[in-house]
Amino acid sequence: MEDFVAGSGRVPRRGRPPVSDEQRGRQRLDISRHAVRLFAEQGVAATSGEQIAKAAGVSERTLWRCFPTKESCVEPLLTQMIDAFRTVLHAWPPGLGLIEHLRTAYRPVVDSPSGGDVEAVLAVVRLTHGEPALRAAYLVLRERAEETFTEVLAERMGMRPDTFDVRVQAGVMSAVLKVAADDFARETAGRRITPEALELHRDHLADALGSVTRGLSGQ
Repeated sequence: MEDFVAGSGRVPRRGRPPVSDEQRGRQRLDISRHAVRLFAEQGVAATSGEQIAKAAGVSERTLWRCFPTKESCVEPLLTQMIDAFRTVLHAWPPGLGLIEHLRTAYRPVVDSPSGGDVEAVLAVVRLTHGEPALRAAYLVLRERAEETFTEVLAERMGMRPDTFDVRVQAGVMSAVLKVAADDFARETAGRRITPEALELHRDHLADALGSVTRGLSGQ
């Protein structure tokens, strides 16, 4: 590809056009799906970066440009789950209780073209229990998510985000989400994820969060 205008003095530009953030995000998510499938089939230790790159249809150079380690390939899928809750929390309307809002608006992963992302995310959660490197990535992502929880709760409680009570509530909320995800992953192991199972998970999560955030509803 060239970008040159006669007489302009501009230097021709060759090669592929720059990749947008959206394209890069889609590519990372696609690689993540293939990595998780291989991890689940043959284990993390037995899976190489070369295998992941080949399955995803990219070069190893592209793989390592997107991810620093093979274990970090799970992050885009895990982020799907965490972003789903962040999205619904940001959309929590004034005057509506958190439990009621979650029951109608929460989904385990953000919308994506792949209907298998729920299963893939739960597969990652299961793998984290036997793979320390994957567990570390999972917990780091959850810790980062607490910043969003803190912002929303601070506004609801009429306090500064750095207030102890707000930070405690955000930490408890994060812990409830982790336990709920772990339970959901364990209970659905080897089973197809049905709409009824998703609804039950949503209800369990809403009830648990309602018990630890009582007093925040209706503001």
